Amino acid sequence: MRRASDALVVVDVQNDFLPGGALAVPRGDEIVPVVNRLGAQFGVVVLTQDWHPAGHASFASSHPGKRPFQTVRMPYGEQILWPDHCVQGSAGAAFAAGLDLPHAQVVIRKGHHRKVDSYSAFLEADRKTKTGLDGYLASRGVQQVFCVGLATDFCVAWTALDARRFGLQAAVIEDACRALDTAGSLEAAWKAMQKAGVRRLSSASLR
Repeated sequence: MRRASDALVVVDVQNDFLPGGALAVPRGDEIVPVVNRLGAQFGVVVLTQDWHPAGHASFASSHPGKRPFQTVRMPYGEQILWPDHCVQGSAGAAFAAGLDLPHAQVVIRKGHHRKVDSYSAFLEADRKTKTGLDGYLASRGVQQVFCVGLATDFCVAWTALDARRFGLQAAVIEDACRALDTAGSLEAAWKAMQKAGVRRLSSASLR
């Protein structure tokens, strides 16, 4: 078991992000057994869950004439439009059936505000609205987070970057993540994380 000051943050391992899902991350299903093995090493495990109301502002279907992966301007900045996914209470929003982390104590639901998207486990896309994760981790004495899940270049990267913003040490376990990699997003995400001091690790290095 790792130190009590370490936490594993498992980002959006949900059906809609797995092969066959509404916003499938290529080979996203491959990370599930890796995440399960890692989870057994941590006493503090946090799950995040994309949890959109129907008609969410980030859905292309909410913008007549727009298609998924086009962009629009929102009051908080540029927004990529996505296929409808992880709608509250739907099968697509459920955690992957093979995810086995029964000792996880907290689920952070994000993207539930209709007009604001949310990639990070810490802050919504307006960069103002907190999820409460920073306070929870502080109350548990956590100083370092290890991020895994889907997708590397969006929700995982934003979570790791915001962990640094809140003064935590942060690492991304690369083989426990998969990426969408649209328009160079994966390379850009790794560059941003490196600049912010996020470590890039493999699951083997944690044994």
